[in-house]
Amino acid sequence: MKRIIAAGLAGVLLSAACRAKPAPTGMTNMPGMSGAADSAATAGERQPVHLSAAQAQAIGVTYTVALRGPLTRSVRTVGQVVPAEPGLADITPKIDGFVDRLFVDATGVPVRRGQPLLALYSPMLVSAQEELLTALHLAQAIDSTTPEAWRNAQDLVAAARRRLAYWDISDEQIARIERTGEVTKTLILTAPFDGVVLEKMVVAGQGVMPGMKLYRLANLRTVWIEGEVFEQDLGLIRVGAPARVELTAYPGRSFAGRVSFVWPTVDEQSRAGRVRVALPNPAGLIRPGMYATMLFDAVLGRELVSVPAEALVMTGERNLVFVVAGDGTLQPREVTIGARAGDRIEIRHGLEPGERVVATANFLVDAESRLSSGAGMSGMPGMSVEQPGKERQAP
Repeated sequence: MKRIIAAGLAGVLLSAACRAKPAPTGMTNMPGMSGAADSAATAGERQPVHLSAAQAQAIGVTYTVALRGPLTRSVRTVGQVVPAEPGLADITPKIDGFVDRLFVDATGVPVRRGQPLLALYSPMLVSAQEELLTALHLAQAIDSTTPEAWRNAQDLVAAARRRLAYWDISDEQIARIERTGEVTKTLILTAPFDGVVLEKMVVAGQGVMPGMKLYRLANLRTVWIEGEVFEQDLGLIRVGAPARVELTAYPGRSFAGRVSFVWPTVDEQSRAGRVRVALPNPAGLIRPGMYATMLFDAVLGRELVSVPAEALVMTGERNLVFVVAGDGTLQPREVTIGARAGDRIEIRHGLEPGERVVATANFLVDAESRLSSGAGMSGMPGMSVEQPGKERQAP
């Protein structure tokens, strides 16, 4: 209640102070139109306001200066940590068989490149190895003096080697079979890179078929943060732009990454588009499933004129500022605004760098400017303003 009374008193004080000042007379000689009315027409029927320093202080008016310089806008959203897709791999067999032994038997276990994951027994594998050894013995028994028979034997050896290679039998394993003449009962499946086991879908003794997913591995040296940015901010996000990521698990610490992808579509319901940030994770501190806060600092421009957003008077039809003129009056001026950056807003047209404008209590100044515009009509035919305490004389 005290605030309402104070605001009302301030408005009365401002109105009384401003009405006590004479209106500008620069264009009062025009027939039927005062100079104040012409000035008001240029800023939505508003007139200049006259305030002394004491009056401005009494109602809380302060001033600011239009600045030219860079404007940076921060976009903040939430996201979730997911494994980087290029670092994912599914371990699948290419032959029928049975799981003879599990070397990695739990989800979440870290693995190294080349580390054995499981041993797979396959009758098909045993048969293929025996065919290789038979082809080798035949090739050694045929005399090279019979070129066609010798060439056919060599072709059989090469075909047996290729068959094993197609099943992911390494060259070293094939060479060992040929050197020792011993058939390997099982096929060892190994990890293709350093990482962790995200999923394990196999148990010892299980029968498997070609293409069945046994493990899913992830290399987490780089992770992705995926989140949604509102439609009005999507234009500020660029692929390759820097981003900062904050995690609840590490308060007071931020991680630096870069925007790696911006989805080409926008969700029709939420009016937001997805954004992906690639984040280095050499120490493995950032784990899939974590929630993260994503921050993007977008540079709107390097040489932009701006004022504090509270200096603007937005009428719904136009945007105004009150500029301090050379004689101390507050002149209403229409401006064209641009993007907003924090508590500042870009002024594209209507204001020059260095000009002083009203920064606070401008709603009071605007109210008086609109009320004063009525006085400017006193020169129009049929309109007059009666002074208090004076009686109107009969013609």
